[in-house]
Amino acid sequence: MLQSKPGSSLFLGIELATDQLRATLVDDNLELMGVECVDFDTEVPEYQTQGGIFTTPGDAYTTPVEMWVKALDLLLEKLHRNHDLARIRAIGGSAQHALVWWKANAVPSLAALDPRLNLNSQLTSQCFSIPNVPVAQDTSAHTHALSIEAALGGPDHMATRVGTCAQSSLIAAQLLRVREAWPEVWARTGRVQVASSFLCSMMCGTWVGMNEPEACATGMWVHGTSSSPGHWDEGVLEEVGGNREEGRRIRAWLGDVDLSGGSRKIGMISRYLVDRYRFDHDTIITPFALDTLSSYLSLVPQPADVVLQLGPMDYLMASAPNYVPSRLFNLYPHPAQDPNEKRKYVVALTSRNADVPRALVRDMYTKSWSAFDRLVDIVPPGGSIGLDDKLFSFWFLQADGFPFSHVKGIFRFETGIKVNEFRDLRANPRCLLESQFLSFRVRWSKILTSGIFGNTVGRGGAIPNSNNTVLSGAPPSNLGLTFDPYDYSTLPSRILATGAAANFPSVVNIIGDIFNAPVVIPTSQIDAAQVTPHRNAPAKGHPSRASVGGAYVARWVWGRERGGIRGGGTFEDDLRKVFSKRWTITGGSALKTSVNAVSQLINSTVSTPVVGGLPTGGSSRGGSGSSTPYSHHPRSGLGTTVVVEEEEEEEEIDMDVATGRLRSLTTSAITGPLQTKNSSLNLLSNSALAASALNGQNPAPFIGSELLSPDTSNIAGGETLTTSAPLTPVTVMSSTSENDLQVGLGKVTDPDVDSFMGYAAIVPEYCRLESMLVKGIV
Repeated sequence: MLQSKPGSSLFLGIELATDQLRATLVDDNLELMGVECVDFDTEVPEYQTQGGIFTTPGDAYTTPVEMWVKALDLLLEKLHRNHDLARIRAIGGSAQHALVWWKANAVPSLAALDPRLNLNSQLTSQCFSIPNVPVAQDTSAHTHALSIEAALGGPDHMATRVGTCAQSSLIAAQLLRVREAWPEVWARTGRVQVASSFLCSMMCGTWVGMNEPEACATGMWVHGTSSSPGHWDEGVLEEVGGNREEGRRIRAWLGDVDLSGGSRKIGMISRYLVDRYRFDHDTIITPFALDTLSSYLSLVPQPADVVLQLGPMDYLMASAPNYVPSRLFNLYPHPAQDPNEKRKYVVALTSRNADVPRALVRDMYTKSWSAFDRLVDIVPPGGSIGLDDKLFSFWFLQADGFPFSHVKGIFRFETGIKVNEFRDLRANPRCLLESQFLSFRVRWSKILTSGIFGNTVGRGGAIPNSNNTVLSGAPPSNLGLTFDPYDYSTLPSRILATGAAANFPSVVNIIGDIFNAPVVIPTSQIDAAQVTPHRNAPAKGHPSRASVGGAYVARWVWGRERGGIRGGGTFEDDLRKVFSKRWTITGGSALKTSVNAVSQLINSTVSTPVVGGLPTGGSSRGGSGSSTPYSHHPRSGLGTTVVVEEEEEEEEIDMDVATGRLRSLTTSAITGPLQTKNSSLNLLSNSALAASALNGQNPAPFIGSELLSPDTSNIAGGETLTTSAPLTPVTVMSSTSENDLQVGLGKVTDPDVDSFMGYAAIVPEYCRLESMLVKGIV
């Protein structure tokens, strides 16, 4: 393993997540050197958040800004205590999607902060006109977003104008809601900042405006092109402000936007941090980004890859060479590109109904995540062995973006008919997952005709199927679709997955088969999953992806300015050169996945050979890394029982039968949306009792009580699922390429073309039922 020389350069990435404030240190070879974090719930408990947020009636999810400031104090103290901060040459970062509201007359000068005092004593809640601000999961401004969309002529016109249609978390919608609901707050506000700019300002000691990708997430920005720079849309500002004068006021609040493409420093480190924590005064601050985009950068994706982030919200993101606005997707300028290179973009598909439905189904139909994973494993695709009686379910616990803006509820279908519950209850977990990933697969295929990908989409040509015939790209006329569901030549070549759900073998198998593509996961996440497989928050000593992305950007920008990276290529090309150099110097040693060891996987209980610091082989149990997760089980004998497995030690989900509410949660991906701090009226704070009520259903009899039929040994070829067993997460396959290992990625499953064809066969029916939901005729 390559060891950093004493006094060598370090690069810091900071992530302001929903539940934690995290930091990652890498050296100039991009080797992991340090990890620190501050957990909001446990380390600043006086704010009494759950998963870092509060929930209140009206689908509002908020977090206290003062808590962020205090957590930053604690994080900086940890960094100062455990690391030589004078070695840090550049700092990058990211933050969750949120808006900070500053008072007009109570903001101290950031450049004049007293280094003898901590930040929290100088930037108190009195500085903010809204102490608790909405986060990305908040949907309280959903109707305001639809109002703006209608005023601009509908989703198509809005997308053409500002690059996006109505989204609940749009900054424009939040501004409109505050102006209409709290005019006194509006009157005392003097500045607003997105959370990433707020965090960057704390590091610079001066006010930092947002960059162009952040501006594109506001719903008020006109995208720039190679010939015309981007700018604020005065008409939209006026619509949000109510008149021209207030529109200009909003424009002043938002400030100027950095159009450098993220390739240059944004400023120097603040005098406050130099004097208090002994940073070097020449440390540069690089542009901060949205946390989703920072995670995207950390994976260093190839052009034909897609990044699938699974969490409180799911995101499917891919590189795109052309700017073609559409209501079907969100579009961001690539957050790290040289102004002189051909402009490129990141296209993003989102789903609000992600971890929360997964956790709810887990609680309704199983007793642990291990049982959830194994239940999905034994149920055949579509929940049925028949070819014409596949089961479908749609879980819309929150109103989503277009075209699901008005869809809310839980919908199940058998033989094309809406039912309150499946006859075989055990089909629910698998059908939920299939619905979530089929949605992304269908939406991906629908956007191909937009031209956003040019001629570089997917794998670059037709691929032979299992019969060695070439699949046609023309949609069959009898399917009623605009694309051919059997053609995978235009699908992504690989899926780069992150998030706790990607640790489940059953989940990655479904993803790989639906897209007919291998699934690749960061080795640091695979390593952390051996410790805590159910949590999006990384295990102790393991880095988070967004903080890693911030550190990579810091290294890239510093290298360009100091000559450490010569440039000439893209961000991804330049970083791959650094990874390749490190790989050569170390003799093919894998990247460190934690600060505790070269690789925790080496010492894990998975008894597989180790090559290059990583185990070979798919998994320690059947199904992981297999393209047909149900192949080792009979496809018959499914009844109406529910898998029961004793609760795993890590799980603390419990049901209050009297109230029908969850009492506690430990999975970080769901602590926010499912927990209620201030009210029991929120939909997502309730159990399946409330979820079932969305459709006017009677709650299933097994909710909140002992699950039915604890002995399921008669359904799975004699395998008994009632014994206590922890979830066995994914592991790295021996067929992982050297190029992936260099970057710190590991393949966890290969697809099966026959399974893909099976899913392709049900895509038309899936699209038909989805269309019925959108039209409101079910």
